[in-house]
Amino acid sequence: MTTSLPPDLHQWVTRHVAGMETAAVADASWPRGDARVWRVRAVHGEVFVKLYPSTESMSEVKGCEHAARALADTEAPHLLASDPQGRAVVLSALPGRVVRALPLEQAEEQRVHRLAGNLLRRWHDTDEPISDREHQRIKESVTAQANEAAMILERLGDQLSPAEQDLVRDTARYLPDLAQTLALAYRHGDYSPRNWLWDAVAEHHALIDFEESAPGLAVEDLVWLCGAAWPTRPDLRDAFLTGYGRLLSSTEQRALVLLTARLGVSYLSTGLTKTDTVLIDRGGAVLEDMVRAPR
Repeated sequence: MTTSLPPDLHQWVTRHVAGMETAAVADASWPRGDARVWRVRAVHGEVFVKLYPSTESMSEVKGCEHAARALADTEAPHLLASDPQGRAVVLSALPGRVVRALPLEQAEEQRVHRLAGNLLRRWHDTDEPISDREHQRIKESVTAQANEAAMILERLGDQLSPAEQDLVRDTARYLPDLAQTLALAYRHGDYSPRNWLWDAVAEHHALIDFEESAPGLAVEDLVWLCGAAWPTRPDLRDAFLTGYGRLLSSTEQRALVLLTARLGVSYLSTGLTKTDTVLIDRGGAVLEDMVRAPR
């Protein structure tokens, strides 16, 4: 759908993108995302413009800088312009389509996940300094997740099976101490097929959307995959970890299951509060799968 940029944003983008007078602008926002995104086709090519609701979301800039050090030139968008005051960025476009929407054959899907594992390993292995303040924020984040699990267990415990209750109880009890033994890294923050691009002709994989990137537990980048993909597709888990270059340690596996269980019970709680059957079903499925997962 063709649309237009807000006037102030259009004026700013015009200073960085040639041919805005005749550019075709289309809304490319993610339905459940906070940022507004536009695809702009101008004289000299295509770019994406993103507008964030707060200055905190400008971590996209830091993510682009990290990507430039960690990844190949064509594996992530280039930051072409940023306006911290206006909370906006201009990013280069990449070839390929979003993986989440692609009907891939099994062998091709395994290849995509293997490449995604390799890319994430390089992303994690590229060090960023982590300040004392960031260390404290990470600790507080893990503690908050454990406390959330405890509160939901107290409120909804009778709606969980005994095995699910034990799992959520373990999350509340053990996650903070377990997290202290885990490796830290600069996380992508939303590592899932909706942020992977695949160019089938060139067999090329790329990564987008860095607005959640920040220092944290490296294993947190695997939570979506653990909860949504791997339970029914162990072949994709094998492919991903082959690309990542190593299996998870027993401590990482236990922490990953507990982190994913926290997400699942949060989905369930929010779904029951909002009478959202999608979240209820999603949360229930994640908890059932994590009960069966090795930990």
